[in-house]
Amino acid sequence: MNLEFSPAHVSFRAQVRAFMQTHVPRDLARRTYVGAHPPLLSDYRSWQGILYRQGWAAPHFPKEYGGTDWDALRKHIFMEELYRADAIDYGWQALHMIGPVLIAFGSEAQKQRFLPPMLRGEHYWCQGFSEPGAGSDLANLRTRAELVGDEWIINGQKIWTSDAHYADWGFFLVRTDPNVKPQRGISMLLVPMNSHGITIRPIRSINGGADLNEVFLDNVRVPADNLVGTAGQGWTHAKYLLEKERTASASLYANQRALEKTREIASNECVDGVPLIDTPAFSRKFARLAIDLVALEWSVLRILAAEKSEDNLDAIVSSLKIRGAEMQQRITTLQMDALGLRGLRDFEDADPDEIARGSPFWPAYVPGRSAGFLYARAATIFGGAREIQKNIIAMRAFGL
Repeated sequence: MNLEFSPAHVSFRAQVRAFMQTHVPRDLARRTYVGAHPPLLSDYRSWQGILYRQGWAAPHFPKEYGGTDWDALRKHIFMEELYRADAIDYGWQALHMIGPVLIAFGSEAQKQRFLPPMLRGEHYWCQGFSEPGAGSDLANLRTRAELVGDEWIINGQKIWTSDAHYADWGFFLVRTDPNVKPQRGISMLLVPMNSHGITIRPIRSINGGADLNEVFLDNVRVPADNLVGTAGQGWTHAKYLLEKERTASASLYANQRALEKTREIASNECVDGVPLIDTPAFSRKFARLAIDLVALEWSVLRILAAEKSEDNLDAIVSSLKIRGAEMQQRITTLQMDALGLRGLRDFEDADPDEIARGSPFWPAYVPGRSAGFLYARAATIFGGAREIQKNIIAMRAFGL
């Protein structure tokens, strides 16, 4: 793949940028800029509807399922411009995760039932994988599902379930056969989150957010048709899902936007009347991050260009995950360094629209930075802990 932008790609970028400037609601962009996480459900639904009407609801889907026929560079450009405009990265769990799994393994009835509402933003999804004692090691999960007549009866507990408190649906890994090899006894079920027997308990995180949850399932009944594929294929589905997430795991676009925010902060914060961005100590740190981020971008583009033929792809993707997660921590740390004492202000109880408009002492770039810094401490844990990623690299790249 030629990684140079052709005139057609430059024109496409101008088209996408113009669309974002015209269609991203200003109040939504303000909340995203501050770092409201998770986004307001109303913001997600309205923005996804805008993308759907434009035909851009899920650019990475096959065209027959509502996607586009864009090449890898166009998809890359679209994501860069979406983040630059402070829009919402469309339904992560729905369109990045379970959507591709349903396209690959779901029944035709499941595709017709679930994909169109995803594209329109009508259904919000959550992922029920991790459990107490089975976080990154999903083979040890204990949540059970038993087929009784034409229903699955589910019992167990999930943890760290992002956005479960306002999700319409969840995709859950459950153990359907305890008598076989652990990976072969796992299945994937689609579960309405308003089902009788589901209890959701928020987990308050260090950044003040409560988007993480414990989910308890007590004799939850779902139709047999809610099984994805066939029983015992859940491990295969999970691996495919994580494989589809592989370039996204580098958090490239979020890191690019965060570095631009860092530049903005450092251009306005001064020491002895000199903007931080012009001081030798700060500019060296910023330049190092900028260089490393360009290297990360090129690594992601190489995967996008030849992801099916690349040797040791699992190891490469794990390397990108580690690099991207550490980049989040480095960038948010530099932001806090630039803000100094002002970065210690807690805006947890403030109205996001009010703080986003800024004030003389609290410019718009201050609120949300401390929360982002604290949230990034978990970046090397969620989505597969750094230690697990290093084990994958050791096994896949070096045969250890």
